[in-house]
Amino acid sequence: MAIVPLQGQRRDRAGKGPARSTRRAGHIPGVVYGHGQPALPVAVNAKDLISALRHVEGGNMIVSLKLDGGDKTALVREVQLDPISHEIIHLDFQEVSLTEKVRVQVSVHLTGLPTGVKDDGGILETIARTVEVECLATSIPTSLDADVTALGVGDSLHASDLGLPEGVVLLTEADQTIATVVPPTVYEAPVVAEAAPTAAEPEVITAKGKEEEEGEGDEKEKEKKEKK
Repeated sequence: MAIVPLQGQRRDRAGKGPARSTRRAGHIPGVVYGHGQPALPVAVNAKDLISALRHVEGGNMIVSLKLDGGDKTALVREVQLDPISHEIIHLDFQEVSLTEKVRVQVSVHLTGLPTGVKDDGGILETIARTVEVECLATSIPTSLDADVTALGVGDSLHASDLGLPEGVVLLTEADQTIATVVPPTVYEAPVVAEAAPTAAEPEVITAKGKEEEEGEGDEKEKEKKEKK
């Protein structure tokens, strides 16, 4: 990994107020820590940093930070972004020696089309996008490529399957799943129950016969009285 030269300057004060003043002046505040030394407040030119980040592949960058009183070789450990503007607002640098090993996260790049996807309609799911490794600062891989062409449905790629460059040691658990091919999702149409037949309205039977019988009885009684 190449070392990127970056001009910096020491900051006299730390805190939110001085940090805002630094940003207004076109610089990005940060701190350098490591090797048992107190954190050193620094600032770097915003345009220079953005230009450097654009030319660095992968998520790790080593800089030769040029400061008053001597240069420091440092690994950019954290880049803090504004949640709204997404502009860089703070940097954490870890001072490193080119002869000592460091622990870093390296991204995993999947290549190829799994046979389980191409032939059987499976779905490739990415479980982990980075793994932790240990190596010299100058030996940090840009990324780790992993060919998933041979994966069938139900097969998985694990951290132990990754090919590591010489001098790079895997720290992530060997059985950590990186990617897997799962069976295709089958959607079943919902079963619509048949509507129950509508019950027939009950027939209302009136007591017509009884009413007629009562009427006939009245007529007969009337005839008897007339005869008398």
